[in-house]
Amino acid sequence: MPKTPQAIRGTQDIFGPDAEAFAFVVDTFERVRKLYRFRRVEMPVFEKTEVFARSIGETTDIVSKEMYSFDDRGGESLTLRPEFTAGIARAYLSNGWQQHAPLKVATHGPLFRYERPQKGRYRQFHQIDAEIIGAAEPQADVELLAMADQLLKELGIEGVTLHLNTLGDGDSREAWRAALVEHFRAVKDELSEDSQERLEKNPLRILDSKDRRDQRFVADAPKIDQFLSDDARAFFDAVTSGLDAAGVKWTRAESLVRGLDYYRHTAFEFIPDEGSEAAGRLGSQSTILGGGRYDGLMESLGGAPTPAVGWAAGIERLAMLVGDKGEPLADVIVVVENDELIDRAIAAIGKIRAAGHSAELMASGSPRKRFDKAVKAGAEKIVAFAIRDGAEHVRIKADEHATGSLEKLLD
Repeated sequence: MPKTPQAIRGTQDIFGPDAEAFAFVVDTFERVRKLYRFRRVEMPVFEKTEVFARSIGETTDIVSKEMYSFDDRGGESLTLRPEFTAGIARAYLSNGWQQHAPLKVATHGPLFRYERPQKGRYRQFHQIDAEIIGAAEPQADVELLAMADQLLKELGIEGVTLHLNTLGDGDSREAWRAALVEHFRAVKDELSEDSQERLEKNPLRILDSKDRRDQRFVADAPKIDQFLSDDARAFFDAVTSGLDAAGVKWTRAESLVRGLDYYRHTAFEFIPDEGSEAAGRLGSQSTILGGGRYDGLMESLGGAPTPAVGWAAGIERLAMLVGDKGEPLADVIVVVENDELIDRAIAAIGKIRAAGHSAELMASGSPRKRFDKAVKAGAEKIVAFAIRDGAEHVRIKADEHATGSLEKLLD
């Protein structure tokens, strides 16, 4: 007998309560994005490799180590998307979406990265994503963060705090970068190998290093606040005051950075509080949702300077936090107690579903036990078709109001 194929490492087959939790996250996201008037977009699963190489950066781990890239039959290099933002930016430029600016868009779906599979992280994983493109005002950052905060609350996820930082404008960031290079260069030989490599190319990444050799020198590293221009400081003040007005709790995280040069101003992550249930499930250092302002991205793809801000969150991680949603009960269970009435029951269940009620047909197993099985399943409304004294008999188990509605529906 041929050996049964197994799932590819780093992928998963989602079923049962896990699938219900996954669907709950997506359904809640769709509902919240409509409240905030974000337009739904669908993006290709693969793009030209240059879209990600130019936007994410050739030297990043994502591009150099984690992307699933291949040559198609025409010899063109294509890549399965490792994130959403680059593809959305490409679509914004190539489809003329500038006419809709400021454009608020949201999407969700699978992404692909070749990395070591671990708890809540897979090689094929899924994210929800929200972006505002063409809005330079700090109010766009506030709206995105308020949306994220409301999403987490409506998912029932507690014990999570918004960690917030500013990267300043272009001049602020460049002055800070130069000061960081000078600071870490003085102790280069004592840094980790990764940080020694990042020192000249991406010194901001050293600030969020988890290596103890680096952390000794991070505490007294120059802070962005020393280099903020008046405009950059005013921008961050507007974001924080807007969050306060929106009732979004936040904490300053001076070591929270984004290494790529096109990031500006706001950077943020929602992180479980130490000792919280969320931290117990994911770890206190696990980011649940994160993003930032990327005003320089469009230029890397050949577009005009365009302000933009966005965030993404892993659906698998969120699903781990929402708890067991169980299998949903049908609004109505239709029971066939005599098999010759199966067509009558099929017609009835069609009417019930057309009226907007979920319904399940119970027509297998011992006919005498089907009604009891429906009761044990927890159904509050049961419609049973049987033959009594040679005539068709319809029995309804429900409260008085529901019984009347079902009788009228099935009449």
